[in-house]
Amino acid sequence: MAEFPFQLLIRCPSGKTETLTCASLLRSIPGRREVYDAFWKDRAVIVKSFSHRISAKRHLKREWRGLRLLQQRGLNSPEALFFGKTEDGRLALVVEKIVNSLTVLDVFNRIKEKAKRLDLLVLIGKELANEHNRGVLQKDLNFGNFLLDGNKVFVLDPGQMQFSSRPVTRNKGISQLASLASCLADSNTESIPQLCREYLKARGWSFRKSDEMLIHKQILIHRKIVIRKGLKKCLRTSKKYLRIDAGENIAVFNKDFCQGADPLGFIEQIDSLMDKGQILKNGDTCYVSRLTWNGVDVVIKRYNHRGFIHSLRHTIKKSRAYRGWLHTHRLGILNIAAPKGLAYIENYKGFLVWKSYIATEYIRGQRLYDFLRDGDVTQQERSEVTQQIRGLLDKLGKHRISHGDLKHTNILVTKDGPILTDLDGMKVHRFNWTYQRYRAKDRARLLKNWPKETFEI
Repeated sequence: MAEFPFQLLIRCPSGKTETLTCASLLRSIPGRREVYDAFWKDRAVIVKSFSHRISAKRHLKREWRGLRLLQQRGLNSPEALFFGKTEDGRLALVVEKIVNSLTVLDVFNRIKEKAKRLDLLVLIGKELANEHNRGVLQKDLNFGNFLLDGNKVFVLDPGQMQFSSRPVTRNKGISQLASLASCLADSNTESIPQLCREYLKARGWSFRKSDEMLIHKQILIHRKIVIRKGLKKCLRTSKKYLRIDAGENIAVFNKDFCQGADPLGFIEQIDSLMDKGQILKNGDTCYVSRLTWNGVDVVIKRYNHRGFIHSLRHTIKKSRAYRGWLHTHRLGILNIAAPKGLAYIENYKGFLVWKSYIATEYIRGQRLYDFLRDGDVTQQERSEVTQQIRGLLDKLGKHRISHGDLKHTNILVTKDGPILTDLDGMKVHRFNWTYQRYRAKDRARLLKNWPKETFEI
């Protein structure tokens, strides 16, 4: 890993060499590109470094051309400053940093009021209509590719845009609008018709019932794409995640979790840290401990080595920690209550996964079994939690997800409602008949210890 800050020299085509100071790594796709937060002549900039030996030149050219075309078409975007080669032969592009701005995704997640969220949606829908009127089509459309500076919207990632001499067609535009709406974890169906109306109005068109039907259909398609892309991002270094390849270990950390701490030290000392923590479970299959690290109350689950065949099987089909990490993020994207994934680690012996670990936030709550039998809990409270659990199961069913071990100890009742835990046995089913079979098993497991005197699930 590079030590920050460091100086980066870029030799431009004119022969002039520019010196920049890179302050931090924002994103990394190994063997392809890195994105740095940097300074150039006391000016805040973003540096994109392209390293792929075949596609680097094409990607640089596409980004440079895209930024210039956006400016020519009167769309707000960061200014392209210069490009060139680094000392080690990589191609690099330097663009303006929009200081004090936030991605629309970050802004949206901070807003709690539905009306204000809808206002933000409408603002971005109008910006999208503005792009489409000017013949600009974003192939990677998501809230992370828009910056908000006050009420001014900036578009990013021009390398993933198509530029045409004619405006985007109606159906294609509505499909893009659906892609935007599908980025929302808690997409609100009643707001979609208004969003569609405002977009069409900005395009100079009237709203038709068929438009609403089309956008709902497209949202289902795009949501699957959003999940697939989101799961890829949580496995590599990006704005939110840090991937570490260190000797026998591969790990991914949530950057907020390891901010200001030493993630390598955490990896190397994880077993001793767990031993010093509060032991929650110590079995042949797994070892669970609660501890505090970097000021965060965390639960770490270690999946133990159980022989060569066991390791070979989990190397081929991926470790349980790896699968649990993906499932925490899948449920997060779908707005289904689960503990936040903070890190996962795989320990290798040769090519085999030997042990694996997953760290999640500690959730303060009452086990469902205890909640249902708590004499201080009112019938009204039991009824509300029962309804919330039905809602959780309905959400899982909508996306053909089975939990795999839906016993009462794996559901925590918190002040914000029930939360699913222990996700490594979760499955996403391609076919409805397989889902129905696993759903029946989940339901049977849930009802096994359900008190007869309480409300039925």
